[in-house]
Amino acid sequence: MAQSEHLTQAAYFSWARLHPEARRAYAIPNGGQRNKIVAAKLKQEGVRKGVLDIHLPIPRGGCHGLWLEMKHGSNDLTPEQQEEAEQLAKDGYAVFACWGAIVAIELTQQYLDGKIQPGFTSLKPVSARPRSKRLAPSSS
Repeated sequence: MAQSEHLTQAAYFSWARLHPEARRAYAIPNGGQRNKIVAAKLKQEGVRKGVLDIHLPIPRGGCHGLWLEMKHGSNDLTPEQQEEAEQLAKDGYAVFACWGAIVAIELTQQYLDGKIQPGFTSLKPVSARPRSKRLAPSSS
């Protein structure tokens, strides 16, 4: 996990620990650099690519629970994370890819208030999207 993504997730949990329901959220330490021996052991124990960062196992608003994937800057979901998010949504979970702790906190509060339905939404801000290249008009 990149340092800035770490800080974003740490900020989320600083809030969640103080909330009567959100404190039940937990992180899945799936990313990060590991040596080959540790990586092999974790794989044997069930660690796999694509598992999202945060789970809140409280049913609400027709959802079985809430899953969050924390991103930063221009980072995007990996193909495995995209596939996992879509499957979780089909299975009845609320799933969000969030760029920033404030967005994740607001979504968690809306979820706990019963205002979110099952589904997957990526909330990548415009400022984090790569700029498209403009082609100069051809001179014919």
